[in-house]
Amino acid sequence: MRRQSDRSQINTMAKVSLRNIKKVYPNAETKKKKKKGEQEVEKKANLQITDEGVVAVQEFSLDIADKEFIVLVGPSGCGKSTTLRMIAGLEDISGGELYIGEKLMNDVAPKDRDIAMVFQNYALYPHMTVYENMAFSLKLKKTPKDEIDRKVKEAAEILDITQYLDRKPKALSGGQRQRVAIGRAIVRDPAVFLMDEPLSNLDAKLRNQMRAEIIKLRQRINTTFVYVTHDQTEAMTLGDRIVIMRDGFIQQIGTPQEVFNHPANLFVAGFIGTPQMNFFDARLEKEGDVYYVALQDTRVQIPEDKQRALKDKGVEPCDITLGIRPEHITLSEKADQANISATVDVSEMMGSSVHLHVTANGKDVVVIIPTIELTGELQNGFAYGAHVNFTFGGNVIHMFDKATDKNLI
Repeated sequence: MRRQSDRSQINTMAKVSLRNIKKVYPNAETKKKKKKGEQEVEKKANLQITDEGVVAVQEFSLDIADKEFIVLVGPSGCGKSTTLRMIAGLEDISGGELYIGEKLMNDVAPKDRDIAMVFQNYALYPHMTVYENMAFSLKLKKTPKDEIDRKVKEAAEILDITQYLDRKPKALSGGQRQRVAIGRAIVRDPAVFLMDEPLSNLDAKLRNQMRAEIIKLRQRINTTFVYVTHDQTEAMTLGDRIVIMRDGFIQQIGTPQEVFNHPANLFVAGFIGTPQMNFFDARLEKEGDVYYVALQDTRVQIPEDKQRALKDKGVEPCDITLGIRPEHITLSEKADQANISATVDVSEMMGSSVHLHVTANGKDVVVIIPTIELTGELQNGFAYGAHVNFTFGGNVIHMFDKATDKNLI
């Protein structure tokens, strides 16, 4: 392992900057002359097809600090793995600039970028032992045998795979193989550690365990991480900051708490959080200087901090998409104008809480109720077709512009 004193001398080397990065996959069909209006139709369909080809990533700008853990997250096909592969040098950069430290890396070979990458499918050599897999890259560099032995054994100890060093990959479980793949990257002592959905092939329980191991690993090897996943739970638990992507564009960059509490737009609001946020067609109203949200016959006054934000932006009364997280909805025993009536479709007992799927005004709504708040027969859940009433406070609402999908505040 590289000593801490050595690491401090090359801190700038672990800084990564992406400036207006773009990736276009040339498509022969796009070279054909388009009929008038065809390009506009393609853009509306989010195909991102231009005269150059299919655009996978565009206008991607991000500064990653030394020793920061950054997570790129988004649905399949959003461009996150392509971005990671451009950092690694496995994909050519169509436009923009990539720096690792102060050095421009656009045309630098992958082996010269001081990075190590962990893939989704482990990519271990089946005919080699665990020890040989981990030592392979060091042997190629003509590293002295005693140094190879020290680095491999140190990495094996960190990952708790010392007892498997003489085994071949086929004798290991999925989680053990992934540890070996991570160990193979650790021994290279890279400035930047790249991980491309490393846990997606594991079962749920093992994925949770490995997630905790990666958090511990990050503390021990003390380097810069860029991690790609489609799992927002992984993103929220691992990242210092997370970068949410959609259709090749960055939607929002922030700490897990920032993107959870203040989603930039409707997509981020629906993507971050499990179960996802509930959305309603509602209206933002104003009486004098006071804003209200009207949903069905319910009218909720917006709290002071949100009032100030709306006033500062000069927001006028308008139709909005109202967002409320399932855990922020509360049931009420009263059926009156202050509450919204709903019918139970599914009641899921989750142990510490009940996830209630209801229909309200033609919309599917999820409500999370702590079981400690339930009494009597309700402790066993809610019957199909049962009528319930719910409400919410103005402090937990999110308001999105109908035209732009952007958060009003």
